[in-house]
Amino acid sequence: MSVEGKPGGLLEPPPGRKVFKLDFEPTPSDIDENGHVNNVVYLRWAQDIGTAHWRSMAPAEAQAEWAWIALRHEIDYRRALMPGETGHARTWVADQVQGPRFDRFIRIDSGDGAMCAQVRTTWVLIEQATGRPRRVPPWMLELFA
Repeated sequence: MSVEGKPGGLLEPPPGRKVFKLDFEPTPSDIDENGHVNNVVYLRWAQDIGTAHWRSMAPAEAQAEWAWIALRHEIDYRRALMPGETGHARTWVADQVQGPRFDRFIRIDSGDGAMCAQVRTTWVLIEQATGRPRRVPPWMLELFA
């Protein structure tokens, strides 16, 4: 995964970037037959932290007018998260947008700080009333980056 100019490296937010954090407690149904958190759960957590970040930062009127839909998720799995461990997730956004698209980066670590999974996801801004993609306004980039 190439992230912010670092091919194959571990995700870390650039200095000064705004970072949103959220912890995840695996439930028994998150554990697969291999005895660890199923890979699909990391995808759900990526979706959950992205939407939680939006809801925590965007004014209510913006949330009523705009929504985000996922266009692409790219996940690297590094270490299994085991039952009883807490996943510590951090997310931040790219410093540039491409029309209606906005890249988001997510890193999920275990309690000992080992990286379990990292995600690069691309989201598309849509206008709620029409369901159509719209350019990301500059104020959104300033709010999140």
